[in-house]
Amino acid sequence: MARTCLIYHPIYLEHDTDGHPERKERLTTTLKKIESSGLDLEFVTPRPATLEEVGTIHSPGYINQVRTISERGGGYLDLDTVVSQRSYEAALMAAGGVITGIDVVKNGLDNAFALVRPPGHHALPNRGMGFCIFNNVAIGAKHAQKIGLEKVLIVDWDVHHGNGTSAIFYDDRTVLYFSTHQSPHYPGTGRVKELGMDGAEGFTVNVPLPWGTGESGYLAAFEEILKPVALEFDPDVILVSAGQDPHQADPLSGMNLSTEAFGSMAATVKEIADSCCEGRLVAALEGGYNLNALADSIVAILRAFKGEALARIEVGEDPRAAEKIEEVKRAMSLYWNCFG
Repeated sequence: MARTCLIYHPIYLEHDTDGHPERKERLTTTLKKIESSGLDLEFVTPRPATLEEVGTIHSPGYINQVRTISERGGGYLDLDTVVSQRSYEAALMAAGGVITGIDVVKNGLDNAFALVRPPGHHALPNRGMGFCIFNNVAIGAKHAQKIGLEKVLIVDWDVHHGNGTSAIFYDDRTVLYFSTHQSPHYPGTGRVKELGMDGAEGFTVNVPLPWGTGESGYLAAFEEILKPVALEFDPDVILVSAGQDPHQADPLSGMNLSTEAFGSMAATVKEIADSCCEGRLVAALEGGYNLNALADSIVAILRAFKGEALARIEVGEDPRAAEKIEEVKRAMSLYWNCFG
């Protein structure tokens, strides 16, 4: 079995959102489910990201804005994005959770799941949005490159397109960003033709899937698009923006994934990591707003990361998803031999 660690800090509960869908019970429920699961995990306490590390992605003015709102007792970055009195500290620790995960997989553990909040993949260099304050995975990617893991694959299976992460690396050939997401849906980005710029065309791979897509469509996208392009890219580390909101029970999505499907997607990503980068794989929590569905799905992901045998999923035909997958493959065939 793989050595898998769970990264967590109680400061994450101090990001007080007061009845918001992105609330502390997402973590407390998940922790209880993990505790009762019997999983053999190594628990790791993260360190906060430094201002220099956050500054590799975010502007000084924006970082200061978040700190100032927290110091004044709280407020909003936009209609959806809450900052409370301790959100600045929690956000530094959330980014630090991903950094810590990268450090532990660089130094001997196989993989890690960072159970963090606030989430990050919508955060832009100078603006927070969509519940997100600092872009945890993007900050982690820069840290990975600083310690010698130069080629980074980011897999984003959140139901919402990670517009922040995509924008940050849109002209960067050292980071391959792959996203499956519901379309149309918030934030309105993530079209197939958004594929990179300035020499990095093909290094942004968007798979916008129609409302109601279930495991047949998602697993086909992972097998037919993610796996071949990732193996050709040959990353040094894989980061996952793990939003469990495509679950069929989630109140903020229209997708139809089962709990078991998250284990299958995680197993595919682990297989790529084992093939390319000595298993180095770090996932960070993004979305997921049905408490029990979120907790059960994270347990399924952790079982896959450990290498446990997974329940078999009967995969059928999904013509709408298949049409979109073929569109993505045609677009990517200009840039990747595996689709040529």
